[in-house]
Amino acid sequence: MARRHRRWRAALTCGLLLASAAAPAHAARTAPATRAADGGGMVMVLDSSGSMAKDDGSGTTRIAAARKAVGTVADALPDGYPTGLRVYGADKTQGCDDTRLVRPVAPLDRDGLKKAVAAVEPKGDTPIGLSLQAAADDLRAHGGSSGGGRTILLVSDGEDSCRTPSPCEVAAQLGRSAGDLRIDTVGFQVSGRARQQLECVAKAGNGRYYDAPDAGALARQLQRAGQLSADGYRLKGERVRGEPARETAPRLTPGQYTDTIGPNEKRYYAVDLDAASTADFSATVAPQPGAAVDSLDALHTEIAYGTDSVCESATELFGQREGAAPLASGLSRVPSESGYRGCDKAGRYWFVVERKAAQGSDGARWPLELTFHVEHPLKKGVTPAQSAPEYGMGGKDATLPAGAPQDVRGGTGFNDARTLRQGVWRDRLLPAQTVWYKVPVGWGQQLRYDVQFANEPTVNDRGAHYSYAATQVYTPDRVPVGGGTGEFTPRKLYAGKPTSLQMGTVPVAWSNRYESGTHVVPVHRAGGFYLAVTLGAKAAEIARNPQIGVVLRVAVLGTAKSGPGANAGRAAHTASGDAAPTPDNAPESGGGWKPGPMVAGGSLGVGVLLLAGLAAAYLRARRGPVPDGAGAGPVDPRTAGEPLRPGIPGQERRAQDHQGNAAKGETW
Repeated sequence: MARRHRRWRAALTCGLLLASAAAPAHAARTAPATRAADGGGMVMVLDSSGSMAKDDGSGTTRIAAARKAVGTVADALPDGYPTGLRVYGADKTQGCDDTRLVRPVAPLDRDGLKKAVAAVEPKGDTPIGLSLQAAADDLRAHGGSSGGGRTILLVSDGEDSCRTPSPCEVAAQLGRSAGDLRIDTVGFQVSGRARQQLECVAKAGNGRYYDAPDAGALARQLQRAGQLSADGYRLKGERVRGEPARETAPRLTPGQYTDTIGPNEKRYYAVDLDAASTADFSATVAPQPGAAVDSLDALHTEIAYGTDSVCESATELFGQREGAAPLASGLSRVPSESGYRGCDKAGRYWFVVERKAAQGSDGARWPLELTFHVEHPLKKGVTPAQSAPEYGMGGKDATLPAGAPQDVRGGTGFNDARTLRQGVWRDRLLPAQTVWYKVPVGWGQQLRYDVQFANEPTVNDRGAHYSYAATQVYTPDRVPVGGGTGEFTPRKLYAGKPTSLQMGTVPVAWSNRYESGTHVVPVHRAGGFYLAVTLGAKAAEIARNPQIGVVLRVAVLGTAKSGPGANAGRAAHTASGDAAPTPDNAPESGGGWKPGPMVAGGSLGVGVLLLAGLAAAYLRARRGPVPDGAGAGPVDPRTAGEPLRPGIPGQERRAQDHQGNAAKGETW
């Protein structure tokens, strides 16, 4: 009888989050490089109704503050980023049809945008619902493929005065029909029903609400929302459409693909595998940054075979309710050394991707990116080096590079991750953003790094007191491996004070694929390892500066070998010294908005657990047998009553079946 083996066991240990480390702050950059692509763009919808002529409390009018804030956004957006401006209430003293496009969506013209907003004078009513409909049409008229990261950025100092169409209903309809569209709202000195309506519009439109109690906050929040729109996750791959059943699943060959996936939807993709090669799979969802998620919302992946059996499975949780960020799940089919398991056979297999979503979570379809890679067996006569399941010199007490940091700009995702060499690097993040880096790591080497979030001035209001900072490391095959070991601290509370995180991998060894630890098995191939750094969405309610400084101290430890064999010599070029930043998005390149073959999706991020005041420590676990038909994944407390072990940034809650047993009766 086949037997199922679970490869994880996590125990939640409560403790107060006290650790922190200093990080230098530095001035925000303007006109940042961006990695958006064809089809992306933004329309700012500006309230120009009569109430915008009121004093904002600082001796100037609200419209004057809005004009200045729009200018700040224009200066911060990347060169050429498609941007338009629509106003309402600017042409008539009364009229619920008073909405006008003053700048069509086109490559950014900073001077033209500033002149257009300078000519706007507040006069009339507040037709928000109608203006949202028109703004969506403005973006459609611009063209581009769906999935292009389109944004409506609404700025208002009050609620809709026209009632029909309802702004919330319009936002919900747009959110359902256009999964690549987000509606962010900024409430300028609003409260009560006006704020509730703007919050409703943002939630229904897959976006976020930003509160602006004064002119400074208005400029800051507009800049954040605008830059977040421009820096969307860049998808890459051949278009494919997964099917809800194995029988009709499209057949994949090794490569990279894009699809979409809806809430609580399962997608099948067929692959043909031989009996000897390792097959590596990954799935990454790129929701709109900050879109509504529940802490138990998840991305579940499986490698299935036969009629009802599962070889491997993995589940990644968001683990927080602040808002969505990129989430990746990966696993491998590794033929056993004996060759006698069910999953060792040559034949048809299926890669299965499922999105778990709670009621009230974002209902839009999310961009989905898939990778499939095949590793052939070692050449005859090559004896692989011994496995390396321990952190050794790469543990939490490792010595990391010191010295003055060099400026660097992280990428938007796996596809444009910024290549780094060993050293000290400095970047800046927006709230709800994830930035990505790639570090070459050779055979026998291991990656170790620290991330330090800066001490930032905070706002003095009644907003959130805590957000989170997080990091995760991924293998070249995009499998998360940094969490759940108890060795590192991959996420902490962030309240504007210095906060430090640690992360790393075990040494790269071909034989790691036969080990049991989920942080060891995937580290079986040399190449570019990915670093993802995330800042929680609620940091927008904490930090006074639009962006938050971050410093990375990166080390590649050990001597790189020329190959995976036990007798391999030293590599000619070591990963720790010769991989300089790539020139494609170097700081000195000027960084214009350059449309390319990739498609922009939601910005990122990684799934992170945030428990206010509590720290989660996870114990490393070994495999243990469970009966046939037992659950391959965590039990959902909403249906089974058993607590689910919370996840950490991008950490797998995996149940991997090395015996190829049936998955019947699996409980999630």
